[in-house]
Amino acid sequence: MCAQVPSGATPANTDESTSAIRIIHRSIGPILLALLPLILFVGTAAAQSDPGSAFCDSNMADTIQNIFTIIQFGGPLIGGVLALGATVAIPFTRRSDWKKEMKSVRNQGLLWGVIVAPLGTEIVQFILNNIVVGGTSCGF
Repeated sequence: MCAQVPSGATPANTDESTSAIRIIHRSIGPILLALLPLILFVGTAAAQSDPGSAFCDSNMADTIQNIFTIIQFGGPLIGGVLALGATVAIPFTRRSDWKKEMKSVRNQGLLWGVIVAPLGTEIVQFILNNIVVGGTSCGF
């Protein structure tokens, strides 16, 4: 059983006070180890004068812009063609399993082509413009 110590008295057992100190000493090392890379890398990123112009002129920025173009225009185009083709083919299909398959193609074409591709492009664009260093100056 634990006996409570009055507020002005010292604890009778020194293990209680040293265990709290040991816990603090054990947690300082991992905290400093986690903060060290943060301090090093943030300092070097903040020291760069104009990272945006260097990033915008790179091949990586051109590649990202090309991927955006493919997703923005190719996704809805392919999804719309699949959905329209499946919608047109449903009345001409006799077998019920093929009709279910065509309805599934239609729904997936609408979902991925009309909803997911444009929404995904906007999410990635938001991340690049607001999180990536120099992304704002490129205007993704």
